Amino acid sequence: MTWALPHLLIVPVILPLLSAVIMLLIGSERGRSKSIVNVLATLAGLLVALEILRRVDGSGGSGVIGVYLAANWEAPFGIVLVADRLAALMLVLTGVVSLGAALYSMAGWGRAGVYFHPLFQIQLMGLNGAFLTGDLFNLFVFFEVALAASYGLQLHGSGPTRVRSGLHYLAINLLASSLFLVGLAMIYGVMGTLSMADVAAKLPHVVEADRGLLHAGVAILAVAFLTKAAMWPLNSWLVPAYLSASAPVAALFALMTKLGIYTLLRLWTLLFSADAGPSAHFGGPLFLYGGLATIGFGVLGLMATLKLGRIAGFSIIVSSGTLLAALGFGAVSVTSAALYYLLSSTLAASALFLLVELVERTRNGEPEPLREVDLEPGEDTNLDDDEAPLVGRAIPVSLALLGVAFIACALLVAGLPPLSGFIAKFSIMAAIVSPPGYGAPSVPTSIAWGLFGLLLLSGLVATIGMSRAGIRHFWTEADQPPQIKVAEAVPVLALIIVCVWLTAQAEQVMRYTHATARSLHAPTAYIDAVLSTRPIPGPTRPNIDGGGAP
Repeated sequence: MTWALPHLLIVPVILPLLSAVIMLLIGSERGRSKSIVNVLATLAGLLVALEILRRVDGSGGSGVIGVYLAANWEAPFGIVLVADRLAALMLVLTGVVSLGAALYSMAGWGRAGVYFHPLFQIQLMGLNGAFLTGDLFNLFVFFEVALAASYGLQLHGSGPTRVRSGLHYLAINLLASSLFLVGLAMIYGVMGTLSMADVAAKLPHVVEADRGLLHAGVAILAVAFLTKAAMWPLNSWLVPAYLSASAPVAALFALMTKLGIYTLLRLWTLLFSADAGPSAHFGGPLFLYGGLATIGFGVLGLMATLKLGRIAGFSIIVSSGTLLAALGFGAVSVTSAALYYLLSSTLAASALFLLVELVERTRNGEPEPLREVDLEPGEDTNLDDDEAPLVGRAIPVSLALLGVAFIACALLVAGLPPLSGFIAKFSIMAAIVSPPGYGAPSVPTSIAWGLFGLLLLSGLVATIGMSRAGIRHFWTEADQPPQIKVAEAVPVLALIIVCVWLTAQAEQVMRYTHATARSLHAPTAYIDAVLSTRPIPGPTRPNIDGGGAP
């Protein structure tokens, strides 16, 4: 494609890198200045992502695929950045969530450590680069950039709990990175290339003697992605790490699991489409059954906890399982609904992680247990007695704000009407019981109805869990109204408002996600766009005869 601004695709990678450098040069004593730079850089990144989305979707129909040859070397020899509908969607989601987390950090968490803001931008650089890269090796590089920054952010604020969970988090991810490298080496040994488009084009022609080795390499690579996507039993790291992280970091980490989901969705639909010959739909049953097991594990976790932070962590696991199971169906309608669900669930989880810290301020410590009241026969509780009148008592603004935000998050996490969580779950359930035959593998009816039932059960259990948490925090007498800063309230409300916008604009958003799913399950356009992009011709020099020579 021809971009009016040909270097636009490199901006989501370069902008956070330069911002991190600027904040390091500012120095540790000017924390306020670094906070402002962090927010402005994140806002600029969101605006760039919105412009990229507008361009890839501008023509409608099949959309436009942007390809940027970073070193002016054509694929598969040089570094390639590719922007299609899916990459643009993830860039915008990253921009929205990270802007909310950056604003929240201005209230105090950004000053709890010297390098919070530079690490924040470095993680955005890794996330954006992973969404845009067109080859597997640079996917590994950007993965490691994001992980390296996340190690520092996870330990941000210090404390024994963070150190313990941080070391666990670091060890699990280092093991996953090692598997990533082993898988890449095996794939390169068979294919002779790590360009995603080139591997997809050559994969149907792999000789049968090498196909088993290729599948083994892909399977090892998938384990690394499934670990990051929090599929059971590879998700033991998630809840402790997210629970111990600071509020803005936990909100940002909601994107890390979605990076694993994105990578699996990108590679599986690109490499193992219906055109992949004997390898078509390889690994689909793993996603399907693994997703079901992950939902079941998340449901058990939601039932077993009363802590709001753990509820938020297990809701991430449930959402990952839902997305993995939907991916295993291999149907356009299911993938389309899953992409809408990805947007809603990520925004809801991020808002909930920010809200956890604020809600816990309603008590100085753990909520007091409900007191038993001994009543005489026929005696009634007097809610309007003179000593402690409840009827007509003014509710503090901060408590009312938290209550409204908590109810909205509960509706979103549980998938209850009228917000986007309900639309997302309903769309998935409607699609899985009657999936179209758009090149999708056959899925047993019992499995489809099993996922249907698990989605209903997860909503019911999430409703119960959020209700119990609400009773503990809002139906017990608080020592004093919580003090909430504007910088803390605005991001939570903004994320909820974006979910309300997703609800109001569900038809338009679903149109976009359906077009995205349709292009993912027919990857020929992506492959052709990457492999047909040619370098920009260089300048010519005059020869000794005065003529032009290349």
